[in-house]
Amino acid sequence: MNCIIVDDEPLAREEMQALIKDVSNIDILGKFSNAPSALNFLKEHNVDLVFLDIQMPKVTGLEFASQLSGQTLTIFTTAYPQYALKSYELDAIDYLLKPVEKHRLEKAINKAQVYQKLLADSTAKSTIEANTPEFLLVKSERRFHRINFSSIVYIEGLKDYVVIYTGNQKLITAMNLKTIHQKLPQQVFLRVSKSYVVNMQHIHSFDHHNIYIGDAEIPLGDVYKKDFFMTYSGGSLNPDD
Repeated sequence: MNCIIVDDEPLAREEMQALIKDVSNIDILGKFSNAPSALNFLKEHNVDLVFLDIQMPKVTGLEFASQLSGQTLTIFTTAYPQYALKSYELDAIDYLLKPVEKHRLEKAINKAQVYQKLLADSTAKSTIEANTPEFLLVKSERRFHRINFSSIVYIEGLKDYVVIYTGNQKLITAMNLKTIHQKLPQQVFLRVSKSYVVNMQHIHSFDHHNIYIGDAEIPLGDVYKKDFFMTYSGGSLNPDD
């Protein structure tokens, strides 16, 4: 895997480079102080991952991310937590707050490497062939896989694909999140943000900003918050409390 760093602060670029080298062996192809320079570089080079600041002159990190191709992954690095939900709407792999902690960076890079492998392993050729009231039938690499709804923990939208998480596997297929959600039992599976659908039966806990399923921390979007609180709590909780 390779990457670039885009940040308008020289010290931040140097610190990120040092941290990346400390926790991984991914290649750093370049460092850029603004989005236009990085975009010009991307026209001539294949880049797997971008570490991207948000508050930058000329073009913001959010505007930059919206122009990236489906094969280039993004990890935001910023001092502003209020942009977290917006970043996930742009299919960011992760959102790291400055000063970036080493263990969080390592976790984000590991996640990016997993996604890159999923996208590169021809799993994007997987297709949902049929669905019944109890399961999906997914074709992958000339085989059919029965995915019981009860085994699906959550589904994440990633660029032009969705990643289906079960108890013991991740399966990626070319489909948008809205389409696959329509194939699932609506009384069990809830859309909780632009990028996530969760199985209510697997939720461990939640707060006003996130849903926790095992080690996964799933952002709860403002648009979906009221419906989630009402449905999951049976109307006993108000998201405004």
